[in-house]
Amino acid sequence: MSRVPELYGLVLAGGKSTRMGRDKGLINWYDKPQREHVADLLKSYCQQIFISCRAEQQKEIEQDGYTPLADFYKDSGPLGGILSAFKQNKDAAWLVVACDLPLIDRQHLDYLCAQRNPAVMATAFTGTDGLPEPLVTIWEPSASPVLTASLEKGLSSPRNVLLRNEITLLKPFHQMVLSNVNSRDEAEKIRKMYFKAE
Repeated sequence: MSRVPELYGLVLAGGKSTRMGRDKGLINWYDKPQREHVADLLKSYCQQIFISCRAEQQKEIEQDGYTPLADFYKDSGPLGGILSAFKQNKDAAWLVVACDLPLIDRQHLDYLCAQRNPAVMATAFTGTDGLPEPLVTIWEPSASPVLTASLEKGLSSPRNVLLRNEITLLKPFHQMVLSNVNSRDEAEKIRKMYFKAE
């Protein structure tokens, strides 16, 4: 029986947050910056946790007591962050969670990890649009060459990689848990619906 690869954690927090107008990873949904909240959530599941970031974010992340992982593949979006993780450890599987999903919770991470299928390249949820959600996904080591080939072809969508390959797809218990918050309007809507007024 082959050994199941160790699970590492990656918080995607290196985006420029252009539509939000401020760093999404620094928004306080749970009395701490969201990138730290997600990193703390992942500690229950992963051997090591890294926060994917731009080079200029590294020092601040280190000062806050977390381990930064600067993007090796510049301006390649989430795909570049995931590939940077595989460059850090190509033999690990990576539980990747974006910092702009404020409703992600232990119930769904428990389910994702319990249903993990190392025999395929990824275990993912169905997103709010019915398509695989690449930013709450366990990427197995076998995904690395496929993601690399996609980037080399100029195709930077990790979702397209999921759509074109054999994966295990899970239905979330609550669809809203995968709500992606990219703008101030979206953030305000989610805060009014799910968080107490500040």
